[in-house]
Amino acid sequence: MRLTISGRNMVVTEGIKNKLEKQIQKLDKYFDPSTDVTATLSVEKNRHILEVTIPINGAILRAEESTDDMYNTIDRVMDKLDRQIRRHRTKLEKRLKNGSFKFDTKELQNKEEEKEPKLVRTKRFAMKPMPVEEALLQMELLGHNFFVFSNGDTDEVNVVYKRKDGNYGLIEPTF
Repeated sequence: MRLTISGRNMVVTEGIKNKLEKQIQKLDKYFDPSTDVTATLSVEKNRHILEVTIPINGAILRAEESTDDMYNTIDRVMDKLDRQIRRHRTKLEKRLKNGSFKFDTKELQNKEEEKEPKLVRTKRFAMKPMPVEEALLQMELLGHNFFVFSNGDTDEVNVVYKRKDGNYGLIEPTF
């Protein structure tokens, strides 16, 4: 795996770099050598933050943790990544064995708008066409409450989201 380590508001020491490289090498058995791994270390006040992103076959494994010690942060992020990899493999195995699960579309509930919200972050990402089931898997792997994707069946941009009752919702545009 190709590892890119960057530091924000800090200098990455050799000790931290060696510890991170050693921990990431433990994941080599799951990925091919051409996989890019991005690790961003940062310090905000007394919080040591590490964010690791691994794009794989159109999916993204991402873990972020913060503690008061960078070495503990590295260990916690590696634990999160290990859990995500195991969960991803289990879900893929179940899906291949049992076929895809059924998905019921629920009506959306409008939420009250907040007073004068501000745009605080913009993200850009490439969207590959995928079925709804794969989008749900991606959402769960990322640990997000929603996922924007290009629906492979309809060639339209859709959104899947997790409802408060634990089920899923699908937003499809109409023109």
